[in-house]
Amino acid sequence: MENFESNFTEFIPGLPEELSLDCITRLPYTSHRLASAVCRRWQQLISSPDFYYHRRKSGATTLLSCFIQALPPAFSTTGWKLCTSLAYGLTVFDSLSQSWDRIPSIPQYPDGLPLFCHIASTEGKLVLMGGWDPATYDPIIDVFVYDFTQGAWRKGKDMPSKRSFFAIGASDGRVYISGGHDESKNALKSAWVYDLRTDEWTELPQMSQGRDECEGLMVGREFWVVSGYDTERQGMFDASAEVYDLDSGEWRVVDQAWEEGRCPRACIGMDKDGKLTNWSESAPAVRVGACGMVMGSRTLVTGSEYQGGPQNFYVMEGEGGQNGKMRKINVPEEYGGYVQSGCCVEV
Repeated sequence: MENFESNFTEFIPGLPEELSLDCITRLPYTSHRLASAVCRRWQQLISSPDFYYHRRKSGATTLLSCFIQALPPAFSTTGWKLCTSLAYGLTVFDSLSQSWDRIPSIPQYPDGLPLFCHIASTEGKLVLMGGWDPATYDPIIDVFVYDFTQGAWRKGKDMPSKRSFFAIGASDGRVYISGGHDESKNALKSAWVYDLRTDEWTELPQMSQGRDECEGLMVGREFWVVSGYDTERQGMFDASAEVYDLDSGEWRVVDQAWEEGRCPRACIGMDKDGKLTNWSESAPAVRVGACGMVMGSRTLVTGSEYQGGPQNFYVMEGEGGQNGKMRKINVPEEYGGYVQSGCCVEV
């Protein structure tokens, strides 16, 4: 960052470079697309990863919840509900402004996201990968990156191979994946990392065992892959987790990290003592299909009171989202669908 300001000077004629940079830094992310059209220098600045980290250091970023959510049913012109498969879209919720929005559809999938796809976020971008083709149910290796600055999707480099129900996490411009199963439903122990800046994949050391239907969690400089099961133990979820240290490049096993036999998908959190917790235990109203997205000192927790029940939405206040007071929030009808999974996006 030493040369950051000197590389971007004279943004606003007549203003000192430091003041000009401060003015642009304070622009809300919702205005970045329009601001990028002012001139080429503004476009280069706003799209620069250095500018993102500068905004974050300055406290100018916003924490959003982004989640894969069932879309409202489609109706015919006569008012009858159309008999189509359930479709999913990407919803964005700002807990501070209480605003709701929906990210535009991926051009290659205009009628709904790939089923069981995965999302993660880093450097103000949302990365979506994998899942099943909603028309054929075939596993896909597509990677898409949504740029909030441009308000547009771009195609990333395909995943190295087809895998479903894997763990995912992101940090410092990289997305980490591990586990899941292949096309023959064999549990995988392989791991890869995708670099957004270079658009390249790099293979990582393997875990000690295959982990199908595992859950990913980023904790500082560690990528946690929680529970899952090996090929021979279909549906018998393991109590252990494996942790990849981003600095050392090595895995370690953590025994008894999770409740044995319980699916970890989307419902894992971590308390201030470094212990894994289950969002479904936050309140009876979210005990079924719970999903939590930590946004600094706030956490959006969703779920139902019973199987097939309406989706409930709560914001939990407290450090790391743990042991805080839960407040139910009113949700517009079009954003009340089932939440499959989600992540925090800092933009």
